[in-house]
Amino acid sequence: MLIDRFMPEFDVTERHGTLVAAPPEAAYEAVRRVDLGRSAQIQVLFALRGMPAFLLWRRRGGGRPTLTLDDLLRSGFSLLEEDPPFEIVLGLVGTFWRPTGGIRRIAAEEFEAFAEPGYAKAAWNFRVTPGTGGRCMVSTETRVRCTDDASRRKFVLYWAVVGLFSGVVRKQALKLIKRDAEGSS
Repeated sequence: MLIDRFMPEFDVTERHGTLVAAPPEAAYEAVRRVDLGRSAQIQVLFALRGMPAFLLWRRRGGGRPTLTLDDLLRSGFSLLEEDPPFEIVLGLVGTFWRPTGGIRRIAAEEFEAFAEPGYAKAAWNFRVTPGTGGRCMVSTETRVRCTDDASRRKFVLYWAVVGLFSGVVRKQALKLIKRDAEGSS
């Protein structure tokens, strides 16, 4: 997996998957165009968290906010690598335990080596694994590695509260991807 290249060692990980009744190409396209803003649960969770991305969401024709992968990239995530139609990996550096998240924009080329004390690095992938009978598995994994012991202690406390809600976001993303891929195939 590509995510292994960017974060082979991690302090926290979270994995989720769903079987999709569509070919890998359709599933991957659904990953690339997923709009997390279509989920009321995600909107509420991000608003409660005070995510800067929530404030940057575009509005389609004055309507509801969007939160696509492109919106995430504009809000501080880095596209670390992409291997269509199999996997895409995003990265984010910040002080996630702070109310603002302390997002620090870094270039994708700097992600692997970034080790400045006081931060956590997160790698988030979506992977499409071909199956049989026109189906595939779409999975997502989030890995977090802290740059020092003090950051690790803060992050682990933060994760004890936020981890469950993080899972809700990923499961909702997979539900949206499944619905879109199966509807387009």
